[in-house]
Amino acid sequence: MGEEPPPGQTPVPLVESRPLSFAPLVRRIAPTVVNIAVTRESETQHKLPSSVRGTPLEHRYRERMRQHWNDLLEAGSGFIIDPDGSIVTNGHVVADADRITVSLMDGQEFTATPVGIDPLTDIAVIKINTGKPMPYAQWGDSRLVQVGDWILAAGNPFGLGSSVTAGIVSARGRDIGASPFDDFLQLDAPINPGNSGGPTFNMAGQVVALNTAIVSPTGGSVGLGFSIPSEIVRPIVETLRKTGHMDRGWLGATLKDSTNPLGAQVTEVDRDSPAAHAGLRRGDIVTRLNDERVESARFMIRAVAAAAPGKTVALSITRHAQPLELKALVGHRPLTEDTDPH
Repeated sequence: MGEEPPPGQTPVPLVESRPLSFAPLVRRIAPTVVNIAVTRESETQHKLPSSVRGTPLEHRYRERMRQHWNDLLEAGSGFIIDPDGSIVTNGHVVADADRITVSLMDGQEFTATPVGIDPLTDIAVIKINTGKPMPYAQWGDSRLVQVGDWILAAGNPFGLGSSVTAGIVSARGRDIGASPFDDFLQLDAPINPGNSGGPTFNMAGQVVALNTAIVSPTGGSVGLGFSIPSEIVRPIVETLRKTGHMDRGWLGATLKDSTNPLGAQVTEVDRDSPAAHAGLRRGDIVTRLNDERVESARFMIRAVAAAAPGKTVALSITRHAQPLELKALVGHRPLTEDTDPH
C-alpha cells in the first residue's frame, strides 16, 4: 500500500469507467416518478410553507389563500410501484391531507386516495385510478448497495416539477434520531424540500431507497440527504397495501444501552404493560430475546416491534448480577408510542 509505480508505468485506476450520460436511465425511470400536491384544511391562517416559499408554487399558494383562506398547499414526490397505480411516498407528505393530487410526467393530474401510513417509519402508500396500466418502478436490493456506488435521486424539489440528481452513497446505517428504526443511506446527491417521498435508483434503474430527509442549516441541499433502504420500505409497503396499517409488537419498557453486561437496560416499565406482567423491573438488563443476542437497546426495540402481537417471547435478563429467564406476551404497540422508544 502506498508504493509508487515504477518510472514510466501508468497507474491502474481502481474505477475504470463512469456513466457518460444518465439520459438512458432517466428515460426509463422518469415515467414512474410522480409529483404530489397536498391540501389541508385549517380554520386558522398559516404561514407560507418552507417547501413552497421561493418556488413556482408560491404564486399558486398565495392565489389559493386569497380565495380560500383555509387551504394549505404543500408539495412532495412519490413513485408508482404497480400497473394499478399504487404509489409510495413519505407519511409526512400526505398525513392529514384533505386532498391529494398526483401529477404524472405528461402533466395529467389525478386525485389520489390514501391506502395506509406507517408513522413510525414515515412510509405511506396512496393510489390513483387512471383507467389504464401504469409504468411502474422495480424494487432493488438495498443490501447490495455499497458506499461509493452511483445513485440517481428523482423527485419534485421546491415544486419545480420532475427532476433528477446524481451522486454516490456516502454512508450506510445512519441514525438521525427520527425513530428507533433509523437505518438510512446517506447520499450526496442534491435532495431538497419537495423531494420527500421520491425514489433513489441504482444504475440498473431499480428503487433502492425512499428519499426522506435532509440535514441543512439553510433549508437547501448541502450534500447530506437521507433515504430509507428498500429492505425496510418494501415489506412495510406490502403490509400497508394488504391491511392499511402496521401492527407492531410492544412491551412497554423504556431501554438504554448497557455495556456490562452487553444488552439493553430497562430504565422504566409502564404500569399494566406486557413488560410489567412479565416481571421486568427497572435496572434489569436484557441480554437475549428468544435465541438472539441483544447487543443494544435499538436491537431490542426493533426485535420486539417485529414480533407479532399475541406472541410469547423468551427474555434472558441479568438482575443484580444474577441471570433470570422471563416470558413476555407481546402486546399491540399503541399509536401514541410511535415517537417513543418503548
